[in-house]
Amino acid sequence: MGAYATPALYAVLLWWFSTGVILLLDHRPRHTHAYSMAGATLVLAGALWAIGASAGDPSETGVYTAFTAAILVWGWQEMSYYMGFLSGPKPVACAPSLRGLDRFLAALATSLWHEFAILIGGLAILCLTWGQPNHFALCTYATLVLMNASARLNLFLGVRNLNTELLPPHLSYLACFLTRKPMNLLFPVSVSLGTIAAALMLRASLGEGRLPHEQVGFTLLASLTALAVLEHWFLMLPLPSVALWRWSLPGKPTRGLIDINDAAGRPRE
Repeated sequence: MGAYATPALYAVLLWWFSTGVILLLDHRPRHTHAYSMAGATLVLAGALWAIGASAGDPSETGVYTAFTAAILVWGWQEMSYYMGFLSGPKPVACAPSLRGLDRFLAALATSLWHEFAILIGGLAILCLTWGQPNHFALCTYATLVLMNASARLNLFLGVRNLNTELLPPHLSYLACFLTRKPMNLLFPVSVSLGTIAAALMLRASLGEGRLPHEQVGFTLLASLTALAVLEHWFLMLPLPSVALWRWSLPGKPTRGLIDINDAAGRPRE
């Protein structure tokens, strides 16, 4: 049992702590963001080096290294966007009259450079792991990309809990692209496919003849995918999910949920 519990616990703790650190840095004063981003870029360079070094290491240590490094690469992507360094050609609030495709294109214009950076990051990891026995960095990064895209689409289409208090004040304009609804058609598809993917990865980790590093790798991926599905449910269920990272948010709510909505136009009902 410990062979599965250890990587699962590691994935949960790394997910929780890394998310909290990013939120903490994002909500710090704007003049600190350049220093935070410089430090994160050094971490990014180290993470890419670690992915390349671990790609040829089919061991449990190699898998943990690849998984952790991929999470760090993704953390750089998130920080660069939420700190405003890589956003899009038009990072502004949408006009209240925008609907349908026009509103989607306006939302895309707030993050287009971010999307390109995500693609470049994936291609870099693909090149570093090409033809190597340890492919778990690429699988981890792909899981994060797909589940993040799904969550963002669900927020755009409509969910119960917008959690806009997680947005730093300088991104208050994003609130106008979020929609509050009891349900949208994509959500059941997202959680169903995510649950199936997690189950398949868990089954792969339990398969007979699995090498120890494969067992660890698939358990890490199954846990990460399950956490991503849980994050999707946080968007719909009446759960105090923000409390998980309350320690990383500003102690004094100078720009809370109502302020963000008023600044950028209230989320659409």
